[in-house]
Amino acid sequence: MLTKGGCPKTALSIKDALEALEGRWKLLILFSLSAENKRFKEISREVTGITDKTLSKELKSLESNQLIKRTVYDTFPPTVEYSITEHGKSLEKVLEELHYWGLLHRQKILTAF
Repeated sequence: MLTKGGCPKTALSIKDALEALEGRWKLLILFSLSAENKRFKEISREVTGITDKTLSKELKSLESNQLIKRTVYDTFPPTVEYSITEHGKSLEKVLEELHYWGLLHRQKILTAF
């Protein structure tokens, strides 16, 4: 449990996490890759609403944060596949809790009207 009043070290770790996962797409991309490795277009189809340009940018950011791995196969044309790393898999509980919170939030908001 987080302490009341906040701790500077806790605030820093939360800031680091938010910077690694900022934006509306990164967690959805990680969720897409959690089941199996995928190619760019497969991710693009699963993460509805994302543009190819944004997907490319987000994949590079996730790779630089070591949450996903990009593998290029020596084929013609080259095949590129993305996979979630062990470090990325460590977010499984975060995704699960976010899922449950999202369900509760949606229910609360929809019943408020």
